[in-house]
Amino acid sequence: MSESRDGKLSTYRGKRHFDRTREPRGEIVGAGGKPVFVVQIHDASSMHFDFRLEVDGVLKSWSVPKGPSADVHDKRLAMPTEDHPMEYRTFEGVIAGGEYGAGTVIVWDEGTYEPLAGSTDDKGRTFAEALEHGHATFRLDGAKLHGAYALTRFRGGDGSGERESWLLVKKKDARTHGRPAPDPQRARSALSGRTLRQVAEEEPETAVEDLPGDSG
Repeated sequence: MSESRDGKLSTYRGKRHFDRTREPRGEIVGAGGKPVFVVQIHDASSMHFDFRLEVDGVLKSWSVPKGPSADVHDKRLAMPTEDHPMEYRTFEGVIAGGEYGAGTVIVWDEGTYEPLAGSTDDKGRTFAEALEHGHATFRLDGAKLHGAYALTRFRGGDGSGERESWLLVKKKDARTHGRPAPDPQRARSALSGRTLRQVAEEEPETAVEDLPGDSG
């Protein structure tokens, strides 16, 4: 039996204080239609991109330090993080200091994706099962990212107890070109057109003592 949606979000919710962060708690289920993806830039303790795919009602998530690349020669390290709620795909703002993931977030790209044949193979695996087995291919249709990509686990998993490490790689197709990920400090949001700096200036961090429900 597959884990419930609330069960999948338990780690996400357990790391956050929702009276101190504007991040969504996660109450909305996917609306159907093509599954969505989002790539966020997160200026936290270390700058990175967060790559998220809608799978079974949540956003499966990987931290990609150098960001996704459209160059087939680039192999991007992707470290799994906790499942995120569907509402997170539109989250932009400043996570307050002292909270998990404190820092500024923008949505760099978003769109839909299509699982490709290599993810459902001759064994009849679903896309979620393909990810569980450590390899999935899919086609992105975003504002900035297009074409076929693959996620492949090369370390951990299968009950080994070792932390998982994956690679995110562009597959060769008609949408292949040599452009790497952008400079995150200069990149602009696909939703608002703002940079990280602009978001940080326009949505200043809220001090914990200023938030509702905290009387000191």
